[in-house]
Formats: sequence, structure tokens, C-alpha cells
Amino acid sequence: MIRFESLSAREWPDPKTTTPHILPIYATSSYDFEDIGQGIDIFSGKESGHTYSRYGNPTAEATASKIAALETYGSSMKAAAVMTNSGMSAIHVLVSALLKSGDKMLTQPNIYGGTTELFRQMSKSWGIEIVYTDLGKTEEVDILLKGDPAIKLVYLETPANPTLACIDIEALASVTSLHNRYSAIDNTFATPYLQQPLLLGVDFVIHSTTKFLNGHGNSIAGVVIGKDAELFKQTIWNTMKLTGANCSPFEAWLVYQGMKTLPLRMDKHSSNALLVSTTLVNHPNVSRVNYPGLESHPDHLVAKKQMRAFGGMMSFELNGGIDTAIKAMNKLRFCSLAPTLGDVDTLILHPASSSHLKVDPEVRRNAGISDGLIRISVGIEDPQDILDDLLQAIE
Repeated sequence: MIRFESLSAREWPDPKTTTPHILPIYATSSYDFEDIGQGIDIFSGKESGHTYSRYGNPTAEATASKIAALETYGSSMKAAAVMTNSGMSAIHVLVSALLKSGDKMLTQPNIYGGTTELFRQMSKSWGIEIVYTDLGKTEEVDILLKGDPAIKLVYLETPANPTLACIDIEALASVTSLHNRYSAIDNTFATPYLQQPLLLGVDFVIHSTTKFLNGHGNSIAGVVIGKDAELFKQTIWNTMKLTGANCSPFEAWLVYQGMKTLPLRMDKHSSNALLVSTTLVNHPNVSRVNYPGLESHPDHLVAKKQMRAFGGMMSFELNGGIDTAIKAMNKLRFCSLAPTLGDVDTLILHPASSSHLKVDPEVRRNAGISDGLIRISVGIEDPQDILDDLLQAIE
């Protein structure tokens, strides 16, 4: 018989007799082997299995594989995926896995400010040159790729944050593939329910699962999905493992639970946002509304071609610029002022002073992100409550 101190410290047998209906949270840092031979086989790759949760965790893996299944739904494609500890770490893992010093990445100027800042840091510290262009002009992308073999990755956002500009994914992926370059997309705004870039030819998809995939604002995590499973394991998974960018099982579990209502939420986000945008676009105090569901949006037909609906994100500008915008936001009582998006309630943000603060002001303005632009993550509340608050604030 072992002694009291040993009994206290030892693991106790799992009393489970039947399979749990809900995926458990595997809150463990490591896993026991049946014998040392099994450990050797798993580490050498002869046998699949868990060793250490930085390498892989059942809760995180179940969540990642479900997201991959959603991204490839309706096709025979079998994508690989790995959860990370944030959307930004997903981007970091992706780019650092695919590029090295001396390589170039082609992207657009109108993307999330944090992504722009990360790319600028990579350019300074890692020697990766960032080339900016209008990715919607595929003929210009074709010329750039044809003339510069150092461009190894084309990175896009569509709809873009916060202007909701849209790019023809299939056309861009076709040009990128023609020149044997990688393509990657941030699909956070659309989610796989509204848009499936892998099926349109893109190589890699990333999400900040913090946003719509989770939907409830209670976790921070990210995911990278790739359609080439072997390449994915050699590059993306290996980089995640070595940099320690793995997602915690609890954060992954929260995303897993949130995804169960994804279609219901996205349908409501989309219908509410369409109603809000069509109301604001006719308001005399509003000078511009950015929402791809509006026929007046310059990329409406592109969005209509590749999206099931147009999502819950929109932005608008008031007559009078930044002073008027700030006054209006301070008058809001129902909508929340918060630096995130994708929650079930309506969230308002001022990009120039928050998400895009570190972007050069001239670059920001040229990309359509003026100092007076207001971004809305339209929630799933009763749309009239959202409109009542917005209208009293802007009037």
C-alpha cells in the first residue's frame, strides 16, 4: 500500500462509464504512454497520439477539425487546421511558416490595423518585404507576380476591415495559383457559413475565432486552415508547435460551444445589418455607408457572387467628420462602445483611434478609413432597438 502523501499526489482513475455528450475540456499538459515504446513511436511519427498539449490537445483539435469541416462543407476536400492562442498569432504562425528573410508578401492597404502593424514589424525585424496593391485588380496582381519571383504569398481580407471592400476570391486565387504562389485569406468577417475561400482556390484561411465563430465575447483564440494536409503539418503545425502559439483547451472549448449556433447567429447578424444599412444610407446626416449588401456598394456584385449573405459588419460616416462622429458615439445608450466585433450584441468602434491607430494617417485615409469613420458590428438584438439608438445619436 502506498503512503498518504503518494495517494494525495497520484492521479485517480477516471470513473467515466459512458461517452460524454459534450466534448470535455482536456485540461492536461501531458499524456501518459502505455510503455516507452509507444512514446518513441509517437514522437518519431510511426504512431499517432498525444504527447504534450503544446503539440496537440484533444479539445483544441476537435474544434480545429470542426472549423476545417465547415470551411470545406459541400466538397470532398479534406483540410487540415490548428488552433492558436489568438487571431494575431494565427497570422504570425502562417506568415512565419511560409516566408523567410528576403521573401516578399503581396497584400492590400485596407486591412485590419493590427495586421498592418504586424507586417510592418516583420518587415523591419525579419527582412520580409511587404508590397501593397489593389488586390481587386487581378491584372495588376498578375503583372507583379510575373515580374517578381520573390513574392511568395498573397494575403487578403474580404470583406475588409473596416471599409467592407470586397475582392473576387476566385479570380485572385486563380492568378496566384497560375504563378505557383501561396494565397491566404482572413475570413473572420464572413465565417465559413457565408464564404468558403478554400473552395474558391485559396491555399490557407485564418480566423480570429474570438469574433463570429465564438460569437459570445468570452474567449480569445485563432485558427489556421490549409487544404494541403502534408504541407500544413510540415509548415504551419510545426511552427505553431515550436513557437508555443497553441490554444488553451478552455478557450478552444468556448469556441466549440459557440459554433453550434453559428448559422442562426449569422443569419440574424446579416438581416439586422442589412436593415440598419438601408436605413442609414437614406439618412440626411449620413454621408456614406459601407455594407456589401447595399446595391450602391462598389463591390456588391463581387460579394453577391461569393457570399451567401453579407454579414454583420458595416461602417458609416456622418456629415461633419470626426467631431460629429465622436459626439454621436458618446450619445449611444443601447449599443456598446467596445474594441472588438462578432458578439451577439451590437458593438461600435472608432477605427482611427483604436484598431487602426498605428496605421499611417495618409495610408489610412487613402484606404477609405477616414478620421470620422464609425464601424458597427451589428448584433442579433431586435433591429428596432439598434436603430432607435443609432438614430437618436446621429440626429
